[in-house]
Amino acid sequence: MSLVNQFLSQIRQHVREQRGEQLASWLQVEPSAAQQYHAMADELRRSFRDGDALDAVVESCLPLDDGDDDDLPEGQAAPWPSFQAFIKEYLTLWRDIDHDDLLGAHELLSSLVNACGTAFTHPQYGAMLIQVCKSLSESLARFTLRLNRRPDLARRLRTRDEDGGGKSVAESSAEIIQKIFKVCLMDRTAGRRPEGKKACVYMFANLVLKLLFACKRTHLATMIFRNMSASSPPLHLYPASQRVTYLYYLGRFNFAMNHYLRAALCLEQAYLQTPAQLVSHRCNILTYLIPCNMLLGRFPSRLLLARPEAAPLLAPVFLPLCQAVRSGNFMAFQAHLAAHQRWLWDKGLYVQMAYRLRPMLWRSLARKTFLLTYVAPTDAESRKAATLDLADLHTAATFVQRRLEGWLPSSQVVRGRPHNVNAIFMKAITSNVQVPTETTLVQPPGGPKRLRVNEGLVNGNAPVKLVDVEMMVATLIQQDFMHGFVAHSQGRFAIIGAKSKGPLLAGWPPVWQAIRERKYDEAYDPDEVPGWVKS
Repeated sequence: MSLVNQFLSQIRQHVREQRGEQLASWLQVEPSAAQQYHAMADELRRSFRDGDALDAVVESCLPLDDGDDDDLPEGQAAPWPSFQAFIKEYLTLWRDIDHDDLLGAHELLSSLVNACGTAFTHPQYGAMLIQVCKSLSESLARFTLRLNRRPDLARRLRTRDEDGGGKSVAESSAEIIQKIFKVCLMDRTAGRRPEGKKACVYMFANLVLKLLFACKRTHLATMIFRNMSASSPPLHLYPASQRVTYLYYLGRFNFAMNHYLRAALCLEQAYLQTPAQLVSHRCNILTYLIPCNMLLGRFPSRLLLARPEAAPLLAPVFLPLCQAVRSGNFMAFQAHLAAHQRWLWDKGLYVQMAYRLRPMLWRSLARKTFLLTYVAPTDAESRKAATLDLADLHTAATFVQRRLEGWLPSSQVVRGRPHNVNAIFMKAITSNVQVPTETTLVQPPGGPKRLRVNEGLVNGNAPVKLVDVEMMVATLIQQDFMHGFVAHSQGRFAIIGAKSKGPLLAGWPPVWQAIRERKYDEAYDPDEVPGWVKS
């Protein structure tokens, strides 16, 4: 008996006995499969080059009339049409695959998983293919991620796809696996418990999410989470690995959508449920949990940053940023962002770090200006309100803006010349720099540095005006980062509640506390995360 006939006879027996685990171990597609599979591939190329011959042998060895449903003993099954089509695709893959041709191999594997998903929809016998779908989907995901790291090949695949509308290779694979996910989610044979096809809901959801994030199509995950909220069993009923992976992607999704409270809840639980020995996994989670908490006003402790998952890679990136935000040091903040721009960009963090932390930088600058300029009344019974003169904040902001543009302290221009610098050259430079008597900064010899939009206090090199300062303070008040009101006619920020709490605590409440106590126009539960089914 030929290898193909032996193979199909064994498949028929597994189907008859509904042995899903054995089917999954029998239907291998990896290049590392046993030698018998490669020998069968040679036989397929020799004897079954014609598609009709391949169809005939499959239909002969896996007949649809292998016992009517009414005649089959209890617990046994028979092949069905879409299963036949799936096996034909499987044999076609082994016959035509060239492992050196990544594009062709991806097309064959995609067709196979698609056919498997169609066979999986059979209402009576489809459930036996759960493990087969899982195994093949994981193989497709691994192969797709490998191909996604080859943009030269991925671009060729996109141009060859006439019906895909320019979809990336990862997006196309995600759609195929998503069909299997929907079949599992819509299974009506089980209740809300993870039984039958629903036992693999989170596993397939995680594969789809992994591919969508790999191709940077994060927004397409919206429907996944909506479907999970509507029909999925509770997350806590599933294995820890599936829970952690799902919460990780749900957290990253909410982070990308600027829902930082929701993202922090998901990522924190993912971190807590990951064993300490899985250092790389915990590092991946902290990569997003730390900046997420920073945007909520909760900075990481040195104890956390000293842990093995944070100390080598994350602490050098995030600790200086935290210090800069706390002190309102725009110069250190921008310099550190520039130094780590590539890494932050690759992780999808740069935009949030560059823009979303700026209100906290302004808050710290305003607080520091108040500390430097406020004079408390000597009379303890004084009813005079504690205020911040916006002109003082404008002066401080102008100073920071000019330092960002490269202006130098006047002392550095006049003094501190290294001994090896040509004295005539230095004299020529300093004679061309006008140092007003009432300034602490002078323009750099080459003129101000050109700033990008996000590098200046307002907009690149645009000068900071008093109205800009007033508008920023009003924005911070609206965001509850500063507590009080702007006395426009007096040009001051007046603090409310300074008598009872003290001006600093009353005027600059902790950011995390302000966000948690923030009032919303519509019903909003900060502890509720769409897509996270808890009960």
